[in-house]
Amino acid sequence: MKIGLALGSGASRGWSHIGVIKALIAEGIEPNIVCGTSIGALVGASYVSGHLNELEQWASSLSTFKMAKFFEINRSFNGFINTDRLHAFLSKFVAPEKAVIETFDKQYASVATDLETGREIWLTEGPVLEAVWASISLPGLFPAIRHDNKWLVDGGLVNPVPVSVCRALGADVVIAINLNGDIVGKHMQKKEESAKEPEKIANKLSSIVTEYADSLFSIDRSEKQQKPSLFEAIASSVNITQDRITKSRMAGDPPDIVLTPKLSHMGLLEFYRAEEAINEGMDCVQRMLPEIKYTLGIN
Repeated sequence: MKIGLALGSGASRGWSHIGVIKALIAEGIEPNIVCGTSIGALVGASYVSGHLNELEQWASSLSTFKMAKFFEINRSFNGFINTDRLHAFLSKFVAPEKAVIETFDKQYASVATDLETGREIWLTEGPVLEAVWASISLPGLFPAIRHDNKWLVDGGLVNPVPVSVCRALGADVVIAINLNGDIVGKHMQKKEESAKEPEKIANKLSSIVTEYADSLFSIDRSEKQQKPSLFEAIASSVNITQDRITKSRMAGDPPDIVLTPKLSHMGLLEFYRAEEAINEGMDCVQRMLPEIKYTLGIN
């Protein structure tokens, strides 16, 4: 029996994928096929390349100050991410610089979106880092990636939880991790947490990025009835879109098992909360363990 693992998109919530994988392995369940979208592509590549422990240690050590170093303003305004720093991170904690997908012991694929046609692109061969980079290129933060004469962006725009890719690669059973299961409406809710930490990052950016970061970091608003800012509306719209696409795709091609970590309270860019997300990923597996074992025929 070939087990496929479909790792969904969800930005900072995606650290929970690490916990899911660790918990499954602890139960003797190792997938043969790993497919990921966006942050799922990143964690999946780190796992199949043997760097998951290093990635977990790095993510758990993240602070708002370390995160701020990944942001920059460039004159082209095609993204707000320091691409050199991101590339160094990927080559150290995800996969070696020259690694290619074909050399992995497990089958791997990432999902990206063709910016011109809107088509779903599956990257199943070639350079690993290129496949990951294309899949995580969230518009507004990352510049689009040129690949085979196509401009590619985040795969979450077309296939947030790549169950179909696992099936196409030969998976008999697919375990899907859906990070968008309970996010609609949560982003706009008022939070009581302190905004000081996210503001430290925002202060390092220009006034243009500040509003964008505020919305993604779920910064508290003093006026309960204050209307949403431009970027709050964008972030919530992304949540709604991904939720609807996920439900539609999984209705047409349902996985055998769905794991839904409860992380709707996390902002999209709160990557410094990795330990919390990883623990919830592990807890999610434990909650669903009876069904997982039943489906896989494990006594």
